[in-house]
Amino acid sequence: MTAILERENLLDATTASAWHRVCAIEELEPAWGEAALVGGRQVALFRTKHDQVMAVSQQDPATLANVMARGITGSRGSRPTIASPLHKEVYDLETGECFTNPELRLPTYSTRLVDGYLEVAV
Repeated sequence: MTAILERENLLDATTASAWHRVCAIEELEPAWGEAALVGGRQVALFRTKHDQVMAVSQQDPATLANVMARGITGSRGSRPTIASPLHKEVYDLETGECFTNPELRLPTYSTRLVDGYLEVAV
Protein backbone atom coordinates (compact mmCIF):
# COMPACT_ATOMS: atom_id res chain seq x y z
CA MET A 1 0.00 0.00 0.00
CA THR A 2 1.27 3.49 -0.84
CA ALA A 3 0.43 6.44 1.36
CA ILE A 4 0.69 9.96 0.02
CA LEU A 5 1.40 12.51 2.71
CA GLU A 6 1.16 16.26 2.28
CA ARG A 7 2.77 18.82 4.53
CA GLU A 8 0.37 20.98 6.52
CA ASN A 9 -0.17 24.42 4.98
CA LEU A 10 1.15 27.23 7.12
CA LEU A 11 -0.98 30.28 7.79
CA ASP A 12 0.05 33.16 5.58
CA ALA A 13 -0.73 36.85 5.82
CA THR A 14 -3.93 36.44 3.78
CA THR A 15 -5.35 33.69 6.01
CA ALA A 16 -7.50 34.96 8.85
CA SER A 17 -7.08 33.26 12.20
CA ALA A 18 -9.68 33.05 14.92
CA TRP A 19 -9.45 32.42 18.67
CA HIS A 20 -10.83 29.10 19.91
CA ARG A 21 -11.46 28.22 23.56
CA VAL A 22 -9.75 24.90 24.25
CA CYS A 23 -9.83 24.06 27.97
CA ALA A 24 -9.32 25.37 31.49
CA ILE A 25 -5.64 25.97 32.29
CA GLU A 26 -5.92 23.53 35.24
CA GLU A 27 -6.61 20.69 32.80
CA LEU A 28 -3.06 20.94 31.43
CA GLU A 29 -0.20 19.48 33.46
CA PRO A 30 2.99 21.55 33.58
CA ALA A 31 5.82 20.26 31.36
CA TRP A 32 3.54 17.70 29.70
CA GLY A 33 2.11 17.81 26.18
CA GLU A 34 -1.54 17.41 25.29
CA ALA A 35 -3.08 17.07 21.84
CA ALA A 36 -6.21 18.99 20.88
CA LEU A 37 -8.29 19.49 17.75
CA VAL A 38 -8.58 23.27 17.38
CA GLY A 39 -10.43 24.78 14.46
CA GLY A 40 -9.96 21.54 12.51
CA ARG A 41 -6.18 21.43 13.14
CA GLN A 42 -4.29 19.00 15.33
CA VAL A 43 -2.40 21.10 17.87
CA ALA A 44 0.08 20.13 20.60
CA LEU A 45 -0.19 22.19 23.80
CA PHE A 46 2.55 22.61 26.41
CA ARG A 47 2.04 24.33 29.78
CA THR A 48 5.16 25.72 31.45
CA LYS A 49 5.69 25.84 35.19
CA HIS A 50 4.84 29.57 34.99
CA ASP A 51 1.36 28.88 33.51
CA GLN A 52 2.38 29.99 30.05
CA VAL A 53 0.99 27.73 27.30
CA MET A 54 2.69 27.15 23.96
CA ALA A 55 0.83 25.72 20.97
CA VAL A 56 2.49 24.06 17.97
CA SER A 57 1.39 21.77 15.19
CA GLN A 58 0.87 18.18 16.30
CA GLN A 59 2.49 17.09 13.02
CA ASP A 60 6.23 16.36 13.17
CA PRO A 61 7.77 18.27 10.22
CA ALA A 62 10.38 15.54 9.60
CA THR A 63 8.11 12.49 9.51
CA LEU A 64 4.62 14.02 9.08
CA ALA A 65 3.39 11.85 11.98
CA ASN A 66 1.02 13.50 14.47
CA VAL A 67 3.15 12.93 17.59
CA MET A 68 4.54 16.26 18.86
CA ALA A 69 2.43 16.28 22.06
CA ARG A 70 4.45 13.21 23.13
CA GLY A 71 7.76 15.02 22.62
CA ILE A 72 10.30 15.81 25.32
CA THR A 73 10.14 19.34 26.72
CA GLY A 74 13.29 21.17 27.70
CA SER A 75 15.18 24.38 27.00
CA ARG A 76 18.15 25.81 25.16
CA GLY A 77 19.32 28.67 27.34
CA SER A 78 16.16 30.65 28.06
CA ARG A 79 14.28 29.21 25.04
CA PRO A 80 11.61 26.54 25.75
CA THR A 81 11.95 23.55 23.44
CA ILE A 82 10.25 20.37 22.33
CA ALA A 83 12.14 17.38 20.94
CA SER A 84 10.30 15.17 18.51
CA PRO A 85 9.61 11.74 20.03
CA LEU A 86 10.61 10.04 16.76
CA HIS A 87 13.95 11.41 15.55
CA LYS A 88 14.65 13.86 18.40
CA GLU A 89 14.82 17.04 16.30
CA VAL A 90 14.68 19.95 18.76
CA TYR A 91 12.33 22.88 18.08
CA ASP A 92 11.92 26.27 19.74
CA LEU A 93 8.37 26.25 21.17
CA GLU A 94 7.94 29.99 20.61
CA THR A 95 9.23 30.35 17.04
CA GLY A 96 9.12 26.82 15.59
CA GLU A 97 12.79 27.05 14.58
CA CYS A 98 14.53 23.67 14.43
CA PHE A 99 17.87 23.76 16.24
CA THR A 100 19.07 20.44 14.82
CA ASN A 101 17.99 20.85 11.16
CA PRO A 102 17.54 24.41 9.84
CA GLU A 103 15.50 23.12 6.89
CA LEU A 104 12.65 22.09 9.21
CA ARG A 105 10.17 24.40 10.93
CA LEU A 106 7.34 23.56 13.33
CA PRO A 107 4.21 25.71 12.86
CA THR A 108 3.33 27.66 16.02
CA TYR A 109 0.06 29.21 17.15
CA SER A 110 -0.70 32.17 19.41
CA THR A 111 -2.24 31.44 22.80
CA ARG A 112 -3.88 33.48 25.52
CA LEU A 113 -5.59 32.93 28.84
CA VAL A 114 -9.08 34.39 29.28
CA ASP A 115 -10.80 33.96 32.65
CA GLY A 116 -8.73 30.84 33.39
CA TYR A 117 -9.35 29.24 29.98
CA LEU A 118 -6.81 28.65 27.23
CA GLU A 119 -7.59 30.08 23.81
CA VAL A 120 -5.59 29.28 20.65
CA ALA A 121 -5.61 31.25 17.39
CA VAL A 122 -5.69 29.08 14.27
